[in-house]
Amino acid sequence: MSKQSGPLASLRVLEFASIGPGPHCAMLLADMGADVVRIARRGGIGSSHPVVDRGRASIEVDIKSEEGRTFCLKAIKDADVLIEGLRPGVMERLGLGPEVALEHNPRLIYGRMTGWGQSGPLAQAAGHDINYIALAGALAAIGRPGAPAVPPLNLVGDFGGGSMFLAFGILAALFERERSGIGQVVDAAMIDGVSSLMTMFSGLPPAAGLSLERERNMLGGAAPFYRSYLCSDGVEIAVGAIEPAFYAELLDKIGAPAEFHSGQNDVRNWPERSRVLEEIFRGRTSQQWQSLLEGTDACFSVVLPFGEAPSHPHMNARDTYVRFEGLLQAAPAPRFSRTPGAIQTARDAAQVLHSWAKSSS
Repeated sequence: MSKQSGPLASLRVLEFASIGPGPHCAMLLADMGADVVRIARRGGIGSSHPVVDRGRASIEVDIKSEEGRTFCLKAIKDADVLIEGLRPGVMERLGLGPEVALEHNPRLIYGRMTGWGQSGPLAQAAGHDINYIALAGALAAIGRPGAPAVPPLNLVGDFGGGSMFLAFGILAALFERERSGIGQVVDAAMIDGVSSLMTMFSGLPPAAGLSLERERNMLGGAAPFYRSYLCSDGVEIAVGAIEPAFYAELLDKIGAPAEFHSGQNDVRNWPERSRVLEEIFRGRTSQQWQSLLEGTDACFSVVLPFGEAPSHPHMNARDTYVRFEGLLQAAPAPRFSRTPGAIQTARDAAQVLHSWAKSSS
């Protein structure tokens, strides 16, 4: 069996199959070199994705049977980390909850991923990304004034407030375990994570230029200098010239009216100035604007469809996307100078678990 590479090499992670952020968190750990074994529930739900599922060893187990439960407890005994993304109480009913798991392995980091959290009036309610970011106050700020809010894919709840915070919590708990020698439970809830992501807005008054009101939201597309525009060829471009110097460079390069240089943050100017800039940007093709603005301090980029992003020269230069087992996919991130991560090849679960047991004995 090939040795894993990366800063988390030798970390043993047991993942109970789920959907969304749980599998993504396991992918992040696997990319950093962790040994990840997925327990797929026979007849249960779970992820099936050729990219998100990369780097795992997977085995199907009838968790509801006594034999399956015994198998899981043996794997738990040898693991460093457990990840589960089931509704609160399900793992307890299966006899695999934190109390039982930590009794079998006091050093275990037990990572739990839910939308609403393990407690609270909504803990048992069904939900998805859109519901969690709505309750956390993020969704209301996204969209055009007078129109329904627009869900930003499922990036903010599932992954920004979900898998990223679960991974952060697991690594923090592992760091603490180095001092205490004992494990603990990590309760990662998307509503908590999204609320943390919103702290920049909650900590600043509207006078600072960051408002959650859509017509005044500089970062939500209301400002003429921070939004997308259509070009004559129908392709969108994005500008984000917030700082005065960058804003001035944008205006100079596109030939905007001289009066636009003053009153940049006066929201009363924004609707009319947006209309004028719309006309200016519609006057040339996206390629023409790219030749003029890309790489300058005008804070410019073309709005690329996802399928075109990997072929952009900057993405190519950084090898942001790599081809692995016939599929083009994002390379492991972040990058390390001495112990770089790598997309791991799939391995046999029985062999991995055997190596865990052998090293633990």
